[in-house]
Amino acid sequence: MSYKFREFLKKVGSGSHTSKDLSREEAATAMEMVLQKEATPDQIGAFLIAHRIKRPTAAELAGMLDTYDRLSPQLSPIQSEYPVAVLNCPYDGRSRTAPVTPIVALMLVTVGIPVVMHGGDRMATKYGIPTSEVWQQLGLDWTNLSLSQLQTVFESTHLAFFYQPRHFPLSADLVSYRDRLGKRPPIATIELMHSPYKGNSHLFCGFVHPPTEEFFKEAFSLRGTNLFTTVKGLEGSCDLPRERTAIIGLFDSNSGFSRLHLHPQEYGFFGHNVPLEDEAEFGETLRSLLAGTPSELLKTAIWNGGFYLWRCGICNTIEQGIDKAKLLLADGAVRDTLEKVKQAIANE
Repeated sequence: MSYKFREFLKKVGSGSHTSKDLSREEAATAMEMVLQKEATPDQIGAFLIAHRIKRPTAAELAGMLDTYDRLSPQLSPIQSEYPVAVLNCPYDGRSRTAPVTPIVALMLVTVGIPVVMHGGDRMATKYGIPTSEVWQQLGLDWTNLSLSQLQTVFESTHLAFFYQPRHFPLSADLVSYRDRLGKRPPIATIELMHSPYKGNSHLFCGFVHPPTEEFFKEAFSLRGTNLFTTVKGLEGSCDLPRERTAIIGLFDSNSGFSRLHLHPQEYGFFGHNVPLEDEAEFGETLRSLLAGTPSELLKTAIWNGGFYLWRCGICNTIEQGIDKAKLLLADGAVRDTLEKVKQAIANE
């Protein structure tokens, strides 16, 4: 048993009246002891659930992210006119709505915006289809690449998926605790804020509950993050909804934080969110989308693509972004990008 870690556990797990928040430095140390297994399994499980019940503070999240940055391997900077878009979506995947985030990633790469995504395998609490499996259904298997191979693919194609079990096993080892606890621990929030890329980046962070966005804002302020976007997306992902107003936060170091409400009906995209009905055939659905076959999911991809092309600086207005997204899908450019990345992975 670690007596040092026990002191951290006593602080966060003493109940609603006597528990205390950790400092940023204490949280960083506690997370390092968790990842390095210096604490016992019982201590780790108790800490994760106690911390969830207490609720993390921005300083605690900032400290934990400091440790993630220190212990996690990262992709090296590449030459790019634009910041690398890091699309952060929940690691436990999607179970109700059809994801289009990989399609948006391919759109951005097609027009010169590098993209990094990250995640792992199926995990609690949702056991939804993870992004790694969506990529596999599109013909891109990122799971067997070493970090150096991933770097090579990233440099040649400007697209990368950082596969947690292979590249950051210290973090992946905590997945089993999610199953046993039955609740998302604080590390699920950290995953929505972490970047496995060392260079200049633009973080896109999906969320569900408004307090989570406040954690993002305050922790990023403490860490000096100068460019990020928050998205109240489908199942906490970066995908914009179509049945309600999209609530988005925009931050850059020059302008500060501002709120954007996107009403899909004003752009002709109001409708039901497309359900995820058959996971086994979802890849075929996405390939049909890339072939330009009309569908509600194609509309969802265009709606999302329009926003991201605007937010990443390719288009001056969202309307122009929507037109650009339509063209990229209609002329086969996005499909060509997919084939280019597929060949780059095969060459490794």
